[in-house]
Amino acid sequence: MSRAGSPSSFLFLAATPKGGRTLGLRQARSERALAEVLRRDRLVLLRTWRLPVWVGAREGSLALKDQAELNTQLALLLKRGVPLVEALEVTASVVSSRTRPLVQRLRDEVAGGASFSDACRRARAFDTVTIAVYQAAERTGDLAGAAAQLSRTARRQVALRGKALTLMLYPAIVLAISLVVVGLMLVMVVPSIGNALLQMTDDLPAYTKLIMGFSEFVRANAAIVLAVVGATLIVALLARRQVGAAVARAMRRLPGVRTVALTQESARFFAVMAAMTRSGVPLADALGVATEAIAHPVMRRQLRTLRTRLIEGGVLRSLIDGVETLPLATRRLLMAAERAGDLETAFDTLADDLADEAERRSTRLLSVLQPALIVAMFVIIGSILMAVMLPLLTLPSKVI
Repeated sequence: MSRAGSPSSFLFLAATPKGGRTLGLRQARSERALAEVLRRDRLVLLRTWRLPVWVGAREGSLALKDQAELNTQLALLLKRGVPLVEALEVTASVVSSRTRPLVQRLRDEVAGGASFSDACRRARAFDTVTIAVYQAAERTGDLAGAAAQLSRTARRQVALRGKALTLMLYPAIVLAISLVVVGLMLVMVVPSIGNALLQMTDDLPAYTKLIMGFSEFVRANAAIVLAVVGATLIVALLARRQVGAAVARAMRRLPGVRTVALTQESARFFAVMAAMTRSGVPLADALGVATEAIAHPVMRRQLRTLRTRLIEGGVLRSLIDGVETLPLATRRLLMAAERAGDLETAFDTLADDLADEAERRSTRLLSVLQPALIVAMFVIIGSILMAVMLPLLTLPSKVI
């Protein structure tokens, strides 16, 4: 049984305006609420099946791109004086179909008397940073400004994630293509050429014999090899979070890549700090939430220490030097901003500057990776070609 007030997952059958039938999966607090949501989409609810709690549990999760779109629309409408309930109703009609059920649930919650931050918390689709900013904005009465800042922060993070994803996927794709080509050569090319060479001479180089033996093994046990590869891919898919965490840890240790990873984490930290401080969140509270938003273990540890000492009565400008993962220029800028009492602007400026720096470093790293990956492809595929070419080069002298 679901908790009171929390949405349940429903599989539903509904009638379309043209007389057809459609099946779908939605989350709602009750069948009546589901019928109201479908009515807005010009659908008539015919039958529902309440699903177990774990089914469709991730339907309400909101991606960064969807968060940016939602907050952009809210900021535009609220700044023009549109009431929150109406703003959510309009937003539900212009966001993507994936986000629409969530926005409609938020609208129903707010119309029922709940605060926007409480509605977001119950929806379980927003992170702690977003909810904390909404809470602070409701206290200050500037929900429009908070939505605009969150939209900007989400777009920054989307750009940073895109660069990080490119850095991880580009080498993976190139190496995967190389392995596929090597597999096809081992199964199709090497056995045919190897048999032809054996008919000409028995005196083949040891390296060629090794590759031919491995090729015969792969060909004879193709089903087992494919099963092992398939099982590995399934395990990697099921444990994708652990795999992603392991890849991220490896990236933080590789020369060149670790600098990019640290810059991206710094940009994410300052983007969150900018969003929270502009919404009136106290500095210590903002540090507590922003620190948990980053994954770099050393930076997180240093920031936690800074926050603890700040709560104990320390002064930011004397504590910031302890965060050695931040560049010296960044620490000096924060000291100057703290003396001037303008940390909000400093956080925003640093978020932009570090995001640009991360993009530049990522571009430079990709320009270095491209020739390096070409060399890697040559080594992987060339090793197979060399096994075939060596006997061909020495065969004329043996024949004579």
